Amino acid sequence: MTSTPATVGEELFQRLRGFLDEPEMVELTTAIAHENLRSRFNRAFDVQAADFSEGAFCPLPEGSAPADSSPGQEA
Repeated sequence: MTSTPATVGEELFQRLRGFLDEPEMVELTTAIAHENLRSRFNRAFDVQAADFSEGAFCPLPEGSAPADSSPGQEA
């Protein structure tokens, strides 16, 4: 969805439908579109980080799935 041109293959769409209902699909698509807009806007105006969170990170919750697992699969 963030590529140019923005295309989402039917296979991915169907896989996501196995995990998300219609309102959740809309919410996910909206979030991706919003982040894409912000990213492109910031790049166009050369917006740089303001160092508000320098060195900070978001710890993973306990029992979180490894990065290489698919959505909906438990670790």
